[in-house]
Amino acid sequence: MTTFEPDFLWGAATSSYQIEGAATEDGRGPSIWDTFCATPGKVDNGDTGAIAVDHYHRYPEDVAIMRSLGLGAYRFSIAWPRVQPLGSGAVNRRGLDFYSRLVDTLLDNGIQPWPTLYHWDLPQPLEDAGGWPERDTALRFAEYAQITHEALSDRVTHWTTLNEPWCSAFLGYATGRHAPGRQDPAASIRATHHLLLAHGLAARAVPGSRVGVTLNLSPVTPGSSSAEDLDAARRIDGLQNRLFLDPVLLAEYPDDVVRDLKHVTDFGFVQEDDLKTIAAPIDFLGVNYYSPMLVGHGTEPRPSAYVGSEHVVHLDGGRARTSIGWEIDARGLLDLLVRLERDHPAIPLYVTENGAAFDDEVHDAGRVAYLDGHVRACAEAVSRGVPLKGYFAWSLLDNFEWSFGYAQRFGLVHVDHSTQRRTLKDSARWYADVIRRGGL
Repeated sequence: MTTFEPDFLWGAATSSYQIEGAATEDGRGPSIWDTFCATPGKVDNGDTGAIAVDHYHRYPEDVAIMRSLGLGAYRFSIAWPRVQPLGSGAVNRRGLDFYSRLVDTLLDNGIQPWPTLYHWDLPQPLEDAGGWPERDTALRFAEYAQITHEALSDRVTHWTTLNEPWCSAFLGYATGRHAPGRQDPAASIRATHHLLLAHGLAARAVPGSRVGVTLNLSPVTPGSSSAEDLDAARRIDGLQNRLFLDPVLLAEYPDDVVRDLKHVTDFGFVQEDDLKTIAAPIDFLGVNYYSPMLVGHGTEPRPSAYVGSEHVVHLDGGRARTSIGWEIDARGLLDLLVRLERDHPAIPLYVTENGAAFDDEVHDAGRVAYLDGHVRACAEAVSRGVPLKGYFAWSLLDNFEWSFGYAQRFGLVHVDHSTQRRTLKDSARWYADVIRRGGL
């Protein structure tokens, strides 16, 4: 049997826009995702998160499900436009009260609340003022973090500043695949810096709590040993991983990535002491992992989220894939965790998202196999000395999956989107057994 230490934290994760619904209730303002979803052709089937899975009204039922599974923690995000509808200024107390009720309900059921301050739902007025490419957005985020922390810190001990800033910057501002749907490579690099600055400012704004940031990271392998493919892998590793890890943990941008981007930007937006702020001490690093990358040198540039490396192609590794098209490789998670321990040995790690989309209803053998392999990878990482402290499955519920709408199901719990009826999948029962046993 593969076991974990008794204090290993088992949880599940969600995000506000993907599950809450109640998009216009109790004073919530519009977010960039409300605007994006209302733009024809942006989201599959014209789906929106206006209702989502109605967690805003059904959270007592959802917390009861969490308790039935034995979850030790619940990672959720707070909707900035629910707390500050304009992104600055007046606080919407009804919005804060929702999260206060949620936190109390979690604690009453023996579940640690793990809020994330930003999971992509920027208040629309801030985007109207320029969004993340503007420095002021980072300053506003620090104010929002302080407001939220003051309201909940008497009961919440662990805070995550940002979820996957790579997605916010590059999918939001380079490819336009995500909200706000802009296609401006130079703006995406400015957005990257200001997201990281927002993280550092927010980390300072939550004193007395344990704070971290969550990054979506992936091992990157060259398609061959050729110099061109090796350089392709270096470039993508730089943009996917090191562009975020190095500022947060080392207070510097990777020199090679800055050189790769010199024809896009001169980094003139980086002000004195910014990197010191970005590298504010953190208590943990959240790791979101789904799939590895295999890359090579292409002959023609093409539109890409990897700004400055548009000639790099993503190759088929020949592995089985999930319904969303992502290759399945649990070994990639092991390799990633071992690398993080090697390069940054002092920082405790949590797998804050890991899961798979499959075309299933309740009997989801594919998801069970996916999770089983990745939890075993976590156990192997711990046995090698990696300071991995917890694992959060993505996702608790079938939900709104961004530009894919409701077509992709990641949940441990099946949701009938016409009735909102919740049904435990086989994977939920499997995960409950893992938690009960403390391993596999």
